[in-house]
Amino acid sequence: MKRLALITGGASGIGLGIAEALAREGCDLLLCGRRPEGAVAEPLDRLRAMGGAVAYVSADVGTRTGREAVVAAARALGRLHVLVNNAGVAPVDRRDLLEATEDSFDRVLEVNLKGPYFLTQAVARWMIVQREADPAYRAAVVNVGSVSATMASVERGEYCVSKAGLAMATRLWAVRLGAYGIPVYEVRPGIIRSDMTVAVREKYDRLIADGLLVQPRWGEPGDVGRAVAMLVRGELPYSTGQVVMVDGGLHLERL
Repeated sequence: MKRLALITGGASGIGLGIAEALAREGCDLLLCGRRPEGAVAEPLDRLRAMGGAVAYVSADVGTRTGREAVVAAARALGRLHVLVNNAGVAPVDRRDLLEATEDSFDRVLEVNLKGPYFLTQAVARWMIVQREADPAYRAAVVNVGSVSATMASVERGEYCVSKAGLAMATRLWAVRLGAYGIPVYEVRPGIIRSDMTVAVREKYDRLIADGLLVQPRWGEPGDVGRAVAMLVRGELPYSTGQVVMVDGGLHLERL
């Protein structure tokens, strides 16, 4: 039986890049997103054409009912081996710290931090049961973070705080699940071409041209997908809790 991977926000952007990479690895897929299934029919069909089973559930992981719907969909498929916490939102309006609103803060943290934290809790409980029933069972949890976990952007502070929290959640879950042989990792993208970066494309085109990155190009969703696939294959079996940077060298301090 094929391994089943649950990818939140898996029908577009970075999530779709991850889904394509895991489909090439031979995984069946369960994707979730806030849009109805009809609105994501094209990427779902493309993934199915790669040979695996692909299911989709419309759910908002920033809510308890949404998370419950996602877990119920996975349980209906009878198994789950991989959780990729990818779904995330940016502030609707980028505002300076002195002008940011509590509503924006709450929404960003609900989706980017509370969602993956408690979805991991629910999934991990089931993964432990599956592991105890079958010693050959292999599981993994991958959180998709951001360089914003450590790089301060004062016009979107709530996003930075959410990703910093997710980085700690990765460490916490790695410690908690280590005894069960379930590794937990963070993949930390930099400037990736996606729907989330459309509004700032010209800005980053200019910064990249001016030498912002060691590798002077935009990152692509497939770059993140390949990193996640490596972890899901088990290429870093003795490295739980680690951060894999996918940022073209943005994090490297230079003089």
